[in-house]
Amino acid sequence: MNVALYAPFKPLDHPDPSGDRTIGRELAAALAGQGLDLTTPSRFRSRWFSARPRLWLEALSARRQALETASKARVQAFVTYHAYYKSPDVIGPYVARELAIPYVVFQGVYSTKQRRCLKTRLGYELNRRSLVAADLVFSNRRLDVDNLLRLLPPEKIAYVRPGIDPEAFAFDGEARRACRREWGVSGRPVIVTAAMFRNDVKTRSLTYLFTRLGELARSGLDFFLVIAGDGEMRDALVALAGRELPGRHLFLGCVARERLGAVLSAGDVFAFPGIGESLGMVYLEAQAAGLPVVALAEGGVPEVVAAGRTGLLTPPGDDAAYGRALAALVVDRERRLAMGEAARAYVRDRHDRDRNYGAVAGALRRLAGKG
Repeated sequence: MNVALYAPFKPLDHPDPSGDRTIGRELAAALAGQGLDLTTPSRFRSRWFSARPRLWLEALSARRQALETASKARVQAFVTYHAYYKSPDVIGPYVARELAIPYVVFQGVYSTKQRRCLKTRLGYELNRRSLVAADLVFSNRRLDVDNLLRLLPPEKIAYVRPGIDPEAFAFDGEARRACRREWGVSGRPVIVTAAMFRNDVKTRSLTYLFTRLGELARSGLDFFLVIAGDGEMRDALVALAGRELPGRHLFLGCVARERLGAVLSAGDVFAFPGIGESLGMVYLEAQAAGLPVVALAEGGVPEVVAAGRTGLLTPPGDDAAYGRALAALVVDRERRLAMGEAARAYVRDRHDRDRNYGAVAGALRRLAGKG
């Protein structure tokens, strides 16, 4: 079965890493693994479509080219990944209608508050129309499902748990030994964190983490922090770590996803607060490697971390509770090992991409009359 897979926010081969790109790539890999032939009908990016009139004319040309590409590939379904007010899908509904094929949205998002602002009203309306036009809308967040139910009937909405390939992040004992020798940490507890150093909630989370760890360091707790990531806020974060954690941190720079499993294997705890985190695929990657997580119980984090079993989630705003959670796992080796083993099983059982996204492939076949 041939399927068009389109990402209006960011093409899946975009060089900038992000959780959004990770989810899209995992979806594509799972669909291909289910025997679907994928075609990219367009690379048109509709990001901030409302505020960029130049895109309106470009969209007309992009629609025609997408229709031609999809027609030549004889696609039997059109799937749009991640449509919302910032990057509405102005291509998929048109192509699907012209070819008389099913139109499906994966990670559809509906937010009515965006209709109140002139800057976002057009994007809101276009996104709303695409969601209404869809034969089926998948969501990987419970909150998004609740919001979609304000617009669509339940039979047009399907929840699917986010997934990764657990084997890609399986614990690697040899890598653990090699990394720890290179880092010179010997038997010290190692806390790992990973994020892009963007000037947004990512940096806010890292700032929060460094500050809490600085308090623990000054109290006498022994640990070493390893940071994977890079970006525009690097200098500020390096300076902060130098003040809060002198002599007990290491910046690795940007770590390719293919290499991240080795870094995670060398750690003992994964810590990233997740301020404003919509989901957080890196939590699944860390747990697949056997690391318990310490994060805040907000946003989509509780959907990818089993609180109390695979990680410790603390109330947003309770700085002391977050510090206590970090210290609890740093000092208790048996507890973190038990939680790490539970984390590995949790990802295998509930967040395996092939199992979870296999349901998407099955739905596409049914809609296209192929199964």
